[in-house]
Amino acid sequence: MAATLSVLRIGLAQINPTVGDLTGNVELIVNTYDKARAQGCDVVAFPELCVSGYPPEDLVLKAGFVADNRAAMQKCAEHTSDCVAVIGFVDVDHRGRLFNAAAVCAGGVVRGSYFKQLLPNYGVFDEDRYFSSGLDVSGSPTLFRIGGVLVGVTVCEDIWTADGPVRLQAQAGAVLNVNINASPYHRGKIGQRQQMLSERAKENRCAIAYVNQVGGQDELVFDGGSMVFAADGTLISRSPQFVNDLLVSDLDLPPSGLRIGSGVIDITSTSKSHSTAAIPTASPRCSDFEELYLALITGVRDYVKKNCFTDVVIGLSGGVDSALVAALATEALGADHVHGVSMPSRYSSAGSRTDAAQLASNLGIELRTISIEPAFQAYLEMCAPSFSNKPADLTEENLQSRIRGTTLMALSNKFGWMVLTTGNKSELAVGYFTLYGDSVGGFAVIKDLLKTTVYELCTHINLRAGKELIPAAVITKPPSAELRPDQRDDQSLPPYDVLDAILSLYVEGDQTAAEIIALGHESELVRRVARLVDMNEYKRRQGPPGVRVTLKAFGKDRRLPITNAYRG
Repeated sequence: MAATLSVLRIGLAQINPTVGDLTGNVELIVNTYDKARAQGCDVVAFPELCVSGYPPEDLVLKAGFVADNRAAMQKCAEHTSDCVAVIGFVDVDHRGRLFNAAAVCAGGVVRGSYFKQLLPNYGVFDEDRYFSSGLDVSGSPTLFRIGGVLVGVTVCEDIWTADGPVRLQAQAGAVLNVNINASPYHRGKIGQRQQMLSERAKENRCAIAYVNQVGGQDELVFDGGSMVFAADGTLISRSPQFVNDLLVSDLDLPPSGLRIGSGVIDITSTSKSHSTAAIPTASPRCSDFEELYLALITGVRDYVKKNCFTDVVIGLSGGVDSALVAALATEALGADHVHGVSMPSRYSSAGSRTDAAQLASNLGIELRTISIEPAFQAYLEMCAPSFSNKPADLTEENLQSRIRGTTLMALSNKFGWMVLTTGNKSELAVGYFTLYGDSVGGFAVIKDLLKTTVYELCTHINLRAGKELIPAAVITKPPSAELRPDQRDDQSLPPYDVLDAILSLYVEGDQTAAEIIALGHESELVRRVARLVDMNEYKRRQGPPGVRVTLKAFGKDRRLPITNAYRG
């Protein structure tokens, strides 16, 4: 005779906390808890370190911050009643060791805690810098009896290893694993997560409830996509990406015995009576370019708003990069909060001016024109005695870019607008930008997009809008900085499809020049590109942060020495 199953209603609170905003994060947690309880949840799970915000980085080295975060956690616990809450926070033991912890709360108190065991220390993660592993303090797995079933709790990285904590908890009797996460987005990651979680559920015969945070934090963006899997690996429900969501699912799970074992914390012995069933919802996954589009919008919106800005200003050259940044900012912040500036010089083509005007009209944003010619002429006259009648070169080109950067910063200072820079990953890689010129600003929206991806995303934006938001002429004309007569990018750089293929291998794939040449790429070109990437590290280091959308962005992912004589 088949065993009677218990119905456990679980809520996954896919929320957007802010690092350091302890008061705001507590309010967000308790409000979402109330919604979950109102929907009859037996348990609701919140993201990793949601009390402190993730990643808190060196804030956790401040004892006062850690104490305040624990006090905030206590407020969350005191708010709980018959719905169990799993909440991420920073804990500390009597020896001063810090832990990435999950508190299991009910009835106004913390009933137990779990300390993250597997601490990632690669890519954008530095958890070994801050936290001790739960392996240092754990004995046999501690499980929680919730609604009559045994539940294991893990944190993010703990679930990525097949023989890690999830397996040990399942062997101890857990039939559900609640895994709380702050897992950053990069292209293709949600598919990897789904496959891994399905495998983990199936191999352990244990249902999995995976909650992920959403929103932007500096260069990181979190996509949510919380998921619930049955013990056979079947996806039951999934939250949409890049939005706040409370995903409620009913799980049929085998109940445990009534005996309270030494490794079990008994919280509720029976599940609630649910008058109506929670209907499973599996939101469809976004396409690759829709994911990318939403990630960039999320990153821009949260960086601007969480840093207490309302408006942004963008230099509109009539080129594809500034057009894409303007389109993304308009979607993220609203047209009334985006200000475009055309800054023509003697070398600006009429087509570029009209393209910038058409873009602003299509997007519905303000466009003002400030000619840089008077300032440029004044600089030339001012510097002429020192330049000793030398012919014009890159110096004069950079002067124009720096005048534009100064103009944008003047508008930023006067009106309180954040300057969004418009450089892409291809240009940043090879140093095809002006230090203290077009690199000036508060946030580099597309710094992790290769130029070929910029074009593809512009096309996607027009397709999803069903009209030309970005004028076709902007997408089809040859790219140019327009800093000298008849200038084109391909006079200084290889064609972008060729360049980007090499950059993808050298920057994102960490391959040496020799290895790339062995793949069939032209030797002299590869050596030239590698040399440009290496010698411009000092310029990139001085630039603003931007949204990370690949596995290897310029920023935390890639930490090469500026002084570097290696040539592979």
